[in-house]
Amino acid sequence: MHHVAKLHAVGDFRVEETAGPGAPPQGWSTVAVTSVGLCGSDLHWYAEGGTGEVSIVDPVVPGHEFAGVALDGPYAGRRVAVDPAIPCGRCEWCRRGHGNLCPDIRFAGHGGLDGGLQERLLWPDELLVPLPDELSDDAGALLEPLGVAIHAVHHAHVRLGQDVLVVGAGPIGVLAGAVARRAGAARVFVSEPLAHRRETALRFGAHAAWSPEAVEDELMAATSGRGVDVVVEMAGADDAIATAVACARPGARIALGGIPSEPLSAFPAAPARRKGLTFAMVRRMHDTYPRALRLATSGIDLDDLVNDRFPLQRTAAAFEHAVGRTGDKTVVQVSAGS
Repeated sequence: MHHVAKLHAVGDFRVEETAGPGAPPQGWSTVAVTSVGLCGSDLHWYAEGGTGEVSIVDPVVPGHEFAGVALDGPYAGRRVAVDPAIPCGRCEWCRRGHGNLCPDIRFAGHGGLDGGLQERLLWPDELLVPLPDELSDDAGALLEPLGVAIHAVHHAHVRLGQDVLVVGAGPIGVLAGAVARRAGAARVFVSEPLAHRRETALRFGAHAAWSPEAVEDELMAATSGRGVDVVVEMAGADDAIATAVACARPGARIALGGIPSEPLSAFPAAPARRKGLTFAMVRRMHDTYPRALRLATSGIDLDDLVNDRFPLQRTAAAFEHAVGRTGDKTVVQVSAGS
């Protein structure tokens, strides 16, 4: 039988047996899932029933950070990371090379497309990324949040020698700081309420990390009152956007990548206007896996983010643990990998 962890309602996970995915159609492969990282957006679904703009309608199998082993197709027998987004490939935005903006995009664990918290699933061949031997299955799953961080830093327009503030040091925020360093940032500062996550950000290359209560005074002292050139916001809260505005220099750029719990966000408009700030909205990622692979094999240690691992049968416990945010990344290990 085929086991899946299905979310039926807020806090209601059930590990169920089904008949399995069947034979893959042309251009698709069967993937035996090994590792699934739990994302902050997954936790919104589990704890709140959605992310503010979308909510649970029918039971769904979550999981969009995942890796596995291809059982058939062009990568048969090889370990692969899975790009979770399936754009239509036909619309204007897909043809322009912006598949992440596709209005008809299908995304693992959303809108009826079951995600990685199951033993096997079918996925398009072109969205499977072979993993080198030096990357673990957990690291293969975390190529997805690394890709989101790469996309955010790209849209933040980080330039050589700039000062950067990352607001929110969850795993994607931590990785955004690491990516910004490699993109040429002179200094990366971090605002984060949890002390252990501030320590993680420092371990991944941040120059300083402060609590939200202290960050404005400390950052202004560190920059001689100038503020930072770029802010990457990864918290999804109005307070985080306010911190971004307060710490940005005049003419700075703020990339908003956090996912709010509510459909509306607010920010201090008067200081943002006076400073002439530019806001950029970050939508997932696009074609970042090749760069994520290079970074993950040349200094960004994705395994160092993983604190806790649970088997598929204990998916509910994994989510309960992750909601507590006592660590950095929680992984569900669906089946034995490398």
